[in-house]
Amino acid sequence: MSGQSIKKIVGTAVYIAGNDIDTDRIIPARYLKCVTFDELGPALFYDERFDEKGVSKNHVLDARQHQGAGILISDENFGCGSSREHAPQAIKKSGFSAIIAGSFAEIFHGNSTTLGIPCVVMSKDDRESLVKLINEDPQHEILIDIEAGTVSCANQIYRITIKESTREAFLSAKYDPLDVLLANKDKIKTVADKLGYI
Repeated sequence: MSGQSIKKIVGTAVYIAGNDIDTDRIIPARYLKCVTFDELGPALFYDERFDEKGVSKNHVLDARQHQGAGILISDENFGCGSSREHAPQAIKKSGFSAIIAGSFAEIFHGNSTTLGIPCVVMSKDDRESLVKLINEDPQHEILIDIEAGTVSCANQIYRITIKESTREAFLSAKYDPLDVLLANKDKIKTVADKLGYI
């Protein structure tokens, strides 16, 4: 969605329980040698999903009722640990377009933002209520409204928070620094010419 504003995200969800889920759990270090980020999708939470022979451990991500989910829900301090950008890349390549949690590690939050993945904060009570709805019916659609600061599901509305600077970046399509740089290449050239270094 690079280059487009992100105002609303709709999809089904999956809940991965636990506080302090770090980037090594999200994408094991051995996958950092990948040639392209496209290879990361199948490796998301690999060591928690499969044994050493590649046999499924029946992780919630592989549950039939959660196939196609586009919103990931978790708990406190999601994405902590090493500052590997491969973690949000793996989440994106697995088809997730937003994350709801109690809080996020700062660097993970920034890396996710540049990929166009909103990381929105929801209180523990509201998350528990939302997860209960999803467990009752995994096909319930969730609507994350970045503009309004709400999450809607099954006629329930929950408040969310998102950093104001990040919210504005999504609404104005300025969340990807490379896109912003390319959009201003004429201004950059003008400044470079004035500097006279070349």
